[in-house]
Amino acid sequence: MHDSGPQSVPLVIVEGFLSSAGAIVWGNFEQHSNFACQSNGEHARRTIFASVGPVSSLHDRACELFYSLKGGTVDYGQKHSEENGHARFGRKYEAALYPEWSADRPLHFFGHSMGGPTIIKLQWLLATGFFGKECSPDMILSVNTVSSPFRGTQLVYSLGEDRRNAPAVRPFSPGDLLAKGVHVAAYLAPVLPRIFDLHADARGLSFREASLGSFVRQLAKSEWAESRDATPYDATFEAADEREAMREGAVHPNTYYRSYSASLADASAQASSASWVSRLFTWPMHAVSAVISNFDFSTLRPIPAFMETVAAARRASKMGTNANVEDGVIDVATGGDYLSAALRANDGVVPLFSQWHPFECRSTRCKHYSHNDSILEGFETKSYSHSPPEAGVWNVHHLSNTHHFSVVPFWLGTQSQKAFWLDLGHWLRAIDAAHRNRPT
Repeated sequence: MHDSGPQSVPLVIVEGFLSSAGAIVWGNFEQHSNFACQSNGEHARRTIFASVGPVSSLHDRACELFYSLKGGTVDYGQKHSEENGHARFGRKYEAALYPEWSADRPLHFFGHSMGGPTIIKLQWLLATGFFGKECSPDMILSVNTVSSPFRGTQLVYSLGEDRRNAPAVRPFSPGDLLAKGVHVAAYLAPVLPRIFDLHADARGLSFREASLGSFVRQLAKSEWAESRDATPYDATFEAADEREAMREGAVHPNTYYRSYSASLADASAQASSASWVSRLFTWPMHAVSAVISNFDFSTLRPIPAFMETVAAARRASKMGTNANVEDGVIDVATGGDYLSAALRANDGVVPLFSQWHPFECRSTRCKHYSHNDSILEGFETKSYSHSPPEAGVWNVHHLSNTHHFSVVPFWLGTQSQKAFWLDLGHWLRAIDAAHRNRPT
């Protein structure tokens, strides 16, 4: 079929923590994400992989994302760079990925894991004028995420973040050892393959800029890893509360929002039908999921804001009053059990409630779809004729029996992966149509 119809708005892929492989591992998803466009005679949607720092803070990642698309030298901002002890300017992007990007030529964004909060940070910086008055949050037509820790994850503490003194890291913890590996990669950056690019240009950590003594000192105690300007801290509940206190993540009236929230079922329930490749990924995720499920929230200081909501819901449930929670997300009888289950349920990396959207439901606009309405099942016969999408509202879909890496980034050609991209493709096409038909 010839692509003679209207142009489709490009889709920008933003990868998560320690992920920068791009199309190498993401595979042949475009065959399915473009089905909606091409089956209706429209141009195939362009996919743009934007490379950002795989361990950098949300602020630094958002800046790198902006300049990789628009072109120019990355400017992290004078105030931010002074507060966090790195140079204000990073690398220069001579060839912009989408130089025409503007409110009149907006883009779709898709983020996996920390890619989701990175997009939210980008929209907040656009809205607050960080990149200049000519920029607008309307440059982001849609925000689409899967398994994103908008409100943090307890896994970061289990890996080594200090529960009472973040961003300090416990010595010899997995997080501490990972930080040492990051510094080795940063020191050897000039001779390592591009897949190991940490985007640490502004930090001067390579052997061309740092002395051997400085490198050894960073191995002993990392100033980067144990700072507020790195991914581990941004994944804490404390950092999420700080972002929400500034209203970072508030929905914008001309942007469409959709999140896919994954959770794992009992391991024995999946073993019989799963392939050996699937089991290779799934069993480790179940082990980590158990750690997340059994996490003791009482050890955290400061106390996360969402714990007050859980306590209030429990009190309301015991008193028989309205707990003020969303219906159709978790099938339980009372609000207290509802939210408690959402804290424990997870995809092996991120708790379910954190994947929904920034803020509590009562503090944003959201629609939660029933767990029974699975987008991963029966896609061969599913009808995708939806009512026009509504902007400024989070559409939250649940992916049951799904772990953090089931859908992306590793392409295995599973039915679930095909169904996911088919669904997202129809959703983006519906947004394109609404955008073209909007009042001028």
